[in-house]
Amino acid sequence: MRKGLLYCAMITGALACFSSAGWAQMSERAKAGREIAERFCAQCHAIGPEGKSPHDSAPPFRMIVAKGRVENLEEALGEGIAVGHPDMPQFQFSPQNVGALIAYLKSLGGKG
Repeated sequence: MRKGLLYCAMITGALACFSSAGWAQMSERAKAGREIAERFCAQCHAIGPEGKSPHDSAPPFRMIVAKGRVENLEEALGEGIAVGHPDMPQFQFSPQNVGALIAYLKSLGGKG
């Protein structure tokens, strides 16, 4: 009986360590995504959880997130966004940067 409890405690501890490492990684990934958003998007879009976009036609990121699943943006970000507000340049990000931007967007919706 004690051996079974010890085994369960060890498994629970291991899972907690792996979960913590996963959250730390996601947090770092989201931070990288915010840096990308600041560099490429903030001149037009409000990229944070509040505030007005500097460009009237550019929706705040939080509104983009609220419209639906941000995973749907992965392909557009990787292949190059050709639509958006009228003054929006076309961007094409590396798969690593796409993942970071998606992680950041999810953080705005409380999902990551």
